[in-house]
Amino acid sequence: MANCLVTGGAGFIGSHIVERLVDLGHWVRVLDNLATGNVRNLEAVRDRIDFLQADVADPEVCRQAVADIDWVFHEAAAVSVPYSVDHPEEAHRVNVDGTFHLLDAARKANVARFIFAASSSAYGDDPDGGPKRESNLPRPISPYAANKLAGEHYCRVFALCYGMSTVSLRYFNVFGPRQNPKSQYAAAIPAFTTSIVNDRPPTIYGDGEQTRDFTFVENVVDANLLAAQAEGLAGEVINVATGNSYSINYVIAELNRILGKQVQPKYEPPRPGDVRHSLADISLAMALLEYEPRVSFEQGLARTAEWYAGQNGGSPR
Repeated sequence: MANCLVTGGAGFIGSHIVERLVDLGHWVRVLDNLATGNVRNLEAVRDRIDFLQADVADPEVCRQAVADIDWVFHEAAAVSVPYSVDHPEEAHRVNVDGTFHLLDAARKANVARFIFAASSSAYGDDPDGGPKRESNLPRPISPYAANKLAGEHYCRVFALCYGMSTVSLRYFNVFGPRQNPKSQYAAAIPAFTTSIVNDRPPTIYGDGEQTRDFTFVENVVDANLLAAQAEGLAGEVINVATGNSYSINYVIAELNRILGKQVQPKYEPPRPGDVRHSLADISLAMALLEYEPRVSFEQGLARTAEWYAGQNGGSPR
């Protein structure tokens, strides 16, 4: 069993990682300033974790957080592309400064493995929609994407210069229960689902034919646990996705089918920083981590819709 730190552990992905670690018998410390996370996400394990409410961009906080830790799961971030466009300085502070300070603290504490939540946004736009491979030249088109790419480079450099065992997992459009649907920067699927549950037209930015490799959160948790235990990792960047992509219009149609609705979307102009197509090649994850996505997009979407419908007092029909 390992001593684990999960930054952003009260957030969407982080809380799912925390639950899995606790269920497996690991000791877990959560670092979260609750700017976007919520302690309710941890209610199932709250009495079995060490919770530190503080800012990951504070070097002293990072030093305290990594004390006696074996594995770091760095999920804390200002996670929205539109937010980073509107607030580039704050996004840089959290995403770049926070990652650097945590890495440096982990180096000094001799942490055994540092797993960084990277992002497929680093690839930028690819109009032909072909699979994105880790060997592709990154072309970030938003401050958020540039922030995450900087974090990857720091993880690789700390592996090269200091011998740290680091790995960056490039997440592709993660979705599932507990994503916040109420923020103006809400991710697509929770925003779409809650709109349709409440018979409100979901907003699509663009024509809806843009595609995404939507990845159910449990697959991402699997990848993190595999990355914590895989041998010989030293700065690698690895895609975490399903290897399949779906259009936004298809997602709306599927949600209507699952929920027994016929709510039509409204279309708005595309947003700055949004890519047109995103599809992952996951062969490296399969080779290095023995990763296989266990939950398909359709299965994950049905489970997600059921969860949000329950939160709104209903259920899929």
